[in-house]
Amino acid sequence: MTENAHAHLPIDDLNVAGMEEMPTPEQINARWPLSPAAEETVSRGREALCNILDRTDPRLFVVLGPCSIHDPVAAHEYAARLKSLADEVSESLLLVMRVYFEKPRTSTGWKGYINDPHMDDSFRIDEGIDRARRLLLEFAEMGLPTGTEALDPMSPQYLGDLISWYAIGARTTESQTHREMASGLSAPVGFKNGTDGGLEVAINAINSAANPHSFLGINRYGRTAIVRTRGNRYGHLVLRGGGGRPNYDTVSVRLAETSLRRAGLPENIVVDCSHSNSLKDPTLQPLVFADCLHQIKEGNRSIVGLMLESHLHGGNQSIPANLSQLAYGVSVTDGCIDWETTAEVIRRAHAELRPILATRLG
Repeated sequence: MTENAHAHLPIDDLNVAGMEEMPTPEQINARWPLSPAAEETVSRGREALCNILDRTDPRLFVVLGPCSIHDPVAAHEYAARLKSLADEVSESLLLVMRVYFEKPRTSTGWKGYINDPHMDDSFRIDEGIDRARRLLLEFAEMGLPTGTEALDPMSPQYLGDLISWYAIGARTTESQTHREMASGLSAPVGFKNGTDGGLEVAINAINSAANPHSFLGINRYGRTAIVRTRGNRYGHLVLRGGGGRPNYDTVSVRLAETSLRRAGLPENIVVDCSHSNSLKDPTLQPLVFADCLHQIKEGNRSIVGLMLESHLHGGNQSIPANLSQLAYGVSVTDGCIDWETTAEVIRRAHAELRPILATRLG
């Protein structure tokens, strides 16, 4: 090849097959604007969560719902049931629906409702973000606060005004990008411990996100912008186990309290009853939940929240080539407990917590 031939080779976007414009956050938000009822739900949800973390509200919050959203019809049925249950137990528990649209992948697999809403590798992200906002808006108008995983740094510009609680996953807690993003989020953020079970990355993340940051992002009009944040003081630790071992037991919780105290952070702990804490066996989630309730009844004051992976029906399923063969109300990612088990667990917690709530203030 001659020297002149080399001069005509492209040097940019060598591995990019194409680019398609996305609707801006302003366009999506205008299509599904925040209604007064939805705004009230989000505001009340965030306020209640902050009060629980500040220890002015003695209740426990529980983030529960499908491992991931894939069917809006089933999600609506779940949300309607959850809203009724939330009203029933509101004296002792704040229920937040888990509405996860994005799935982190270390290799391959379905990346979630936003990334691939048709579940056919068509990756219509423009449709996914539109559908996700519509779903969140409908849940908020029902009076149901929602929580989600903050994975893509651009998603909060499209959805953030509808979210009451965020999680940063075990695979992204160490990421500077996600710590910076968390520092600007408008809702409390739970940072999960690392996949090896270590707490240091999560504690460092909580500290980092509490401080101001400046980073590249987009504004509501889709323009590249320098985002300057004030810092988010409502970061907290989520124990999800790791390295093949649970970390919800009394000793692990006490060690987590010590680590938070040494770092000068509030001793606010959420226990994720799934993942390594249940050894990925959904039928063990109620046992983890019950163990944490026992710790609270014995005087623990650091456990402020719990997480459950729950759906209309238990277990999980693979995504078939023929999507009409999908079983209704069954997770396509991690296995979940069914609705009957969920309601039983929550009602039992309500009955056990009511007599001791006053002891948790302060």
